[in-house]
Amino acid sequence: MAKMRAVQVPSAKGPLQMVERDIPEPGPGWVRIRVEACGICHADSYVKEGLWPGIEYPRVPGHEVAGVIDAVGSGVAAWKSGQRVGVGWYGGRCGYCENCRRGDFLFCTVSRRVTAITQDGGYADYMLAAAEALALIPDELSAADAGPLFCAGVTTFNSLRNSGARDGDLVAILGIGGLGHLGVQFASKMGFRTVAIARGKDKAALAKQLGAQVYIDSETQDPAEELTKLGGARVILATVTSGKAMNATVAGLGLNGKMIVVGAADEPIQVPAYLLIGGRRSVTGWPSGTSIDSQDTLNFSAQTGVRSRNEIFPLERAAEAYERMMSGKARFRVVLTMK
Repeated sequence: MAKMRAVQVPSAKGPLQMVERDIPEPGPGWVRIRVEACGICHADSYVKEGLWPGIEYPRVPGHEVAGVIDAVGSGVAAWKSGQRVGVGWYGGRCGYCENCRRGDFLFCTVSRRVTAITQDGGYADYMLAAAEALALIPDELSAADAGPLFCAGVTTFNSLRNSGARDGDLVAILGIGGLGHLGVQFASKMGFRTVAIARGKDKAALAKQLGAQVYIDSETQDPAEELTKLGGARVILATVTSGKAMNATVAGLGLNGKMIVVGAADEPIQVPAYLLIGGRRSVTGWPSGTSIDSQDTLNFSAQTGVRSRNEIFPLERAAEAYERMMSGKARFRVVLTMK
């Protein structure tokens, strides 16, 4: 059989290792993707460190996949070889459990599939994907541009468009890293009065370049006080992984304001009850999205010029690229390319 390269994790807490595998054949309802690029996400550590219960090893990580269909299994409608497609966190659903019947496919309770968790992901030359998990990639986006939009992109875009904020509302993006630098762009392109919050005056120019109208330096300014001076935020999109930073910002919400958490905080989020009661404020979380949400994200990005800023590594340097991402020093996403 023909062979391919794949980077796998042999066991929980094991090293990323390059191996040779047979190129897989798609079964009924599945397609094979020739991978062109795959973003590296912090959630890949769930595989690397064995943090997700029930992972079967060896497992190939990677859920920010962009490529081309090169084989189609039986029973697949509307998809064909040669189409540019990608796959994100969402890998498929049963279609008949209560959550699926209500349209919450991301929370399928029977056969929820998660790319690179329940099945192999995109750190490889080829991968298999369920047809319902596919999203088309617009011609305007390269594979490397598209990859990070399947996780970091859809998470920030989808949370903002479902936030209840309207054109002209004050929306603050807490953190301008891998998630936040996309969040600032999306918020600006959606017509919100966009505020970026980060540490250090040196990030002000970047924030403005990304589309922020106001920059708040959390090292020298009180984010909550500054947001209150601006009238209070309708939405704070918390992209950081610091519970402390979220705690320091939540009081900057205005009446009916909402903090949407998309960063996995390293400590509890603590909110005084009077803040919630007194202004009908709320704190909520948001996951990524389904395949059509990813496709909407890609189309919006292509039309408005939103782009992820990436550091590119070849597949054979996957271990180095992963460590670069985990170090927090990447500016801003790390992407593997297969050529």
